[in-house]
Amino acid sequence: MIAAALVPKLTCVLHHQASQDLLVAAKKIIGETIDNVSADLRKISIDLHENPEIGMQEYHAHQVLTDYLEGQGFKVTRSAAGLETAFIAEYSRGEGRRIGFCSEYDALPEIGHACGHNNIATAGLACAIAVKKLLEEGHTTGKVVLFGTPSEEPLDGKIHMVNKRVFQDNVDACMMLHPGNRNGNYYSGLAQHDFIVEYHGKPAHAGGAPWNGVNALDAICQAWVNVGLLRQQLQESDRVHGIITNGGQAANVVPDYTSGKFYVRAPSAARIEELKVKVENCFKAAALSSGCEMKLTWRKTGMCKEITQNELLAGAYGEYFQELGGGEMPPRFIQESKVMGGSTDFGNVSACVPGIHPGYSIHCESFPHTREFAKQAGTQVAHDATMLAAKALATVGARVLIEQEFYESVYKSWEAAVPPQFR
Repeated sequence: MIAAALVPKLTCVLHHQASQDLLVAAKKIIGETIDNVSADLRKISIDLHENPEIGMQEYHAHQVLTDYLEGQGFKVTRSAAGLETAFIAEYSRGEGRRIGFCSEYDALPEIGHACGHNNIATAGLACAIAVKKLLEEGHTTGKVVLFGTPSEEPLDGKIHMVNKRVFQDNVDACMMLHPGNRNGNYYSGLAQHDFIVEYHGKPAHAGGAPWNGVNALDAICQAWVNVGLLRQQLQESDRVHGIITNGGQAANVVPDYTSGKFYVRAPSAARIEELKVKVENCFKAAALSSGCEMKLTWRKTGMCKEITQNELLAGAYGEYFQELGGGEMPPRFIQESKVMGGSTDFGNVSACVPGIHPGYSIHCESFPHTREFAKQAGTQVAHDATMLAAKALATVGARVLIEQEFYESVYKSWEAAVPPQFR
């Protein structure tokens, strides 16, 4: 009886040991595979860096990346999800879980790859190729998918793909890397929703008969003041900012049309919904006081959600990153206590499947979106840091495929972290 009772426990121990042995072997194969393609990926990184393309116009990058993936034996769908410059590359062997990675490749206007998306592109390639090697050699079963996600900077590529169920229907977890000036595996970003506002008034001669006009510039200026006063009552991590895109055409004419674009950011999608009501009232009040007609249009693809960093995936990444010599990670409580002012459309991916979006240093003192960071993103130093981080992330992906218990815990953690109404 005692021996019989021990059988399930012994089986569990043996199964765990087998998984650990597979993971040890996987780390070695991942490292060797990424080292073998590193020179190729460096050439691709330089090519993208020297030929920057803004969101939804990444035609060269799309061609370069998909051609390379086909050459590596992936089944590639170009112009996926109705987006000309999106793609899906996949490889499968047998039944099992499905792990996804993301590549980004759009640049910023004027300053090029100042967010390092040339490195994000090659990081995704490295991870996908390494996990494919594990599948090919029979170390595990399942599927690896690389999503080519355009137009991250305007925050809409992945949102469109999420709305088309590209991630939900194809993978059980999805991850990506982002270069920066520090390492981090728990940092999040703010949720964000933007809108365009237009005011319509009535023109008049500004000197001769201004009383005959309805001043649309007054309306948008009043809205600007209203938002400024609202900030006193906002929480420290809330953000409302924008620009006036049309303030009138002639100084001697009462403007009959003005427009602006504004962003609302907050730590969570739930808080965004609260803020939207307050902010809209600022603009409605300006229309009422000026006598103008107002049209306020929120971005139709929906809000950009905060990143939900899955604690188990993030913890595993941090462990493997440090094992590889990537450097120390700040303590989790410090990372989670900091307000990261930026936003990313990967937040929407992490709301529909478990995921992580860790950052890694490319050894640049300047922040992303600067000319200094753009220059550093094209260096060998940045590439080497990218390949190291990719080895760590690919190992996390391998663990998702190899260890059922690990993935089950990951999924439960994700369910607890993301409210059903925001998935």
